[in-house]
Parts: sequence; structure tokens; C-alpha cells
Amino acid sequence: MKYFVVFLLLGTSWCIDIPRAGDELKYDCEYCQPEQIHIAFGNKANDIVVTWSTFNDTEESRVSYGEGFRNKEATGSSKLFVDGGKRKRSQYIHTVTLKDLKFNTSYVYHVGSMYGWSEEFTFHTAPEGEDWVVRAAIYGDLGSGNAQSLPYLQDEAQRNKYDVILHVGDFAYDMDSHNALVGDEFMRQIQPVAAVVPYMTCPGNHEEKYNFSNYAARFTMPGPDSSLFYSFDLGPVHFVSISTEVYYYLNYGIKLICAQYNWLKKDLEKANLPENRSKRPWIVVFGHRPMYCDDSIDRNCDIERTRIGLNGLWPLEPFLKDYGVDVVIWAHNHLYERSFPLYDNKVYNGSTEYPYVNPGAPVHIITGSAGCWEEHSHFRNETAPWSAFRSIHYGYTRFEAHNKTHLYMEQVDVEQNGQVIDSLWLVKDFHKPYDI
Repeated sequence: MKYFVVFLLLGTSWCIDIPRAGDELKYDCEYCQPEQIHIAFGNKANDIVVTWSTFNDTEESRVSYGEGFRNKEATGSSKLFVDGGKRKRSQYIHTVTLKDLKFNTSYVYHVGSMYGWSEEFTFHTAPEGEDWVVRAAIYGDLGSGNAQSLPYLQDEAQRNKYDVILHVGDFAYDMDSHNALVGDEFMRQIQPVAAVVPYMTCPGNHEEKYNFSNYAARFTMPGPDSSLFYSFDLGPVHFVSISTEVYYYLNYGIKLICAQYNWLKKDLEKANLPENRSKRPWIVVFGHRPMYCDDSIDRNCDIERTRIGLNGLWPLEPFLKDYGVDVVIWAHNHLYERSFPLYDNKVYNGSTEYPYVNPGAPVHIITGSAGCWEEHSHFRNETAPWSAFRSIHYGYTRFEAHNKTHLYMEQVDVEQNGQVIDSLWLVKDFHKPYDI
């Protein structure tokens, strides 16, 4: 009997999850397991910001990480987010920054607290400097339902095919729907992508509810004003994320229009300083609502608020010319469309035979067909003279900045099993403001 009691006591002790030294034993936390894990670039390319959610306060936010095995730890903080819906559902959103990581290095990590940890993920940091090929997947308007492109993106992200993801607005459809339950499910669905590749975003019209609160709380971008606009450098590319929505939801005031306009001017001025443009000659701007489109029912392209401004004030298209922006990427319309080099509704091809070799204006790309419950958009019957290629099939865009003179983009059609249906080589021997 004595042996049985000793065995029982020992067996009981083996079932206890012994915490690290200094942790208190606590077992009263329900729903404390981390989920919705995603990463983004911080203020530098070798700073990675890790964000995740728990549905109760875990009292701490920890990331255990390292090269090959987890031998380092970083801590951060959490904020209580309360959705604006009737149920006022809440969650704690955690952020931890992994600073000064080694360049071009694979790291394993998991996130959590004394109450529980996530599974382990791996990400690869960017190479140092500017002389390397930047690879991106780019798309907008991806929902939690009818997410046609998501299986392709999950597979390619986990095969280390990309250095960055650009999600050009409109998430989940919508993150606030059903008291933000749709937002939670969407963040779980993109975790296989966003936990392993920096997931960089901009807001769309479907994020507007409750003053963009779900978007601002769930994504941690390296910029001011709740990450509505910011920029980051990667290899030979200067990426700029803007909010087109500040021009359309005037019930929140015009302060953000002014702030973004002034910030964007300064950012592009800085990017065009000789010492910066020589290192990172490619300037890519992305925002949700396009300046030009051939959509059959979209009046926003006719309203042209971001292009010519609000009653002529704060127009953004002149910045594209004055600071030599190379590529402008949009979504919003559930289709793919590539323009000829375009400014003020006029085409400025490099030449008749080679329109994208030393073009005289930016190239506009709409890539809003990743898949959502609103399904396809449709084109007008007559093709606009500036439109070079268009498709309504579900898909996403691949982007590669090969060096300082050659940039490649292609459109993947998931309705044709991942076939590439359009491609573009943009070749520029020099990068400077356009002579228009």
C-alpha cells in the first residue's frame, strides 16, 4: 500500500506543467492560448514585430526565439481591444519587437506566456544592403469566405518564396462583422502566411467601421496614426503605404488627409535625395482605391478624390510625377488590370515597341481579385486607351525587384491552377522625376 501511495503521488507530479523559475502557479486563465500570430517589419528591415491575440489577460507577452533553436527571449506588452459591435467582444492584442536580428538568417520562434505557448514558426530575415532580389506577393480584397488565392499563398509562403506580403486593403469581409468573429477567423486563416513572412498592409473601405478600429488594433505597422500610412525600405525598393480612405470618410474629419499629404511629401522628398535614390531607386506606392480603373460600376475612379484631391486640395497624383514613383499598386475592384505608363489620363510609353523601357510615367496595377464573398467585378465593354491588360479571374500578383534597373511582375490566375496570365518587365536606366 505504501508503494502504491508513493507511485500515485509521483504520477500526479509528473502531470503538472512546471513553470520556469519565478513563475507563479496559476490555472484560472481561460482562453489564454495565443492565436492569430503574424509578423511585420519594424523601424528597420532586421527588426521584426510579432503580434498575436489572447482572449484573457495573460499578464505578460513573451517571444522565445533563436537560430535553429530558441535560446533568446524578448518581451513586450498587450492592449485591451474592445470591438464596437453590440456584444463589445474584447481581446488582448500583444506586440513584441525582435530587434537587431542578423541579416539573411532563419529564426524559429513561438509566442505566449506562463499560461501557454503557440506552435513554433520560422521566418527568414532580409539580406543586408540593397543588392539583392526582393520578392513579394501582392493582393487586396481577401475575405475569410471564398478566399480563392489563400491556399496558393499559404503554400508559397511556407516554401520561402517571398520576402514580404503586401495586402492592399479590404480584409476578412469584414473584420468587424458578427461582433468581430469574422475578423478573428480571418486572422487565423492568414496565420500560415503571416506568421512566416512579414505581412505589410494598408486600410481599405471595408475596414472603416468604428473608425478603422479593428484594422488599427490588429495590425502593427511602422508608422504614425495607427499605421494608416507609413513607408519601409527593402533591398533596392522604397515601399510607401497610404490610406485612400481618408479622402472618403470625411465624418472622421480632414485632419488625417492633411497629415498624410504632408507626411507623403516629406517621405518622397527624402526618398529622392541622391544618397537615397542611388541606393533604393525603385519607389512603389500602394493604397486601396485606384486612381484609374475600367470597372463597369465603380464610380470611385470617376470621383478621383485621391488623384485630383478633395475639391482640388491635397491631390496625390502630382506627387507620383514630381518624385518619380515607378509603380502604383491598388485593389478595391475585384479584378486585375495593368496600365501603360500613365499620368493625368495620358499614356507616356517609353517607345511604341517597348512601352515599359524608360517609361515617361508611373505604371498602375490593380490586384483586387484574391477572393471574397462579393465575388468578381466586371469591366466596361470598351477598354480604356491606357489599359494594357485586364482579367476578372481570381488571383494575385508576384513582384520581383531584380536589381536597380530591372523589375518584374506577373499575375497568377488561380482559376487556371496557378497559371501566369500576364507579366511585365519594367526597365529603367535612370530613376528621377518625370518630365511631363
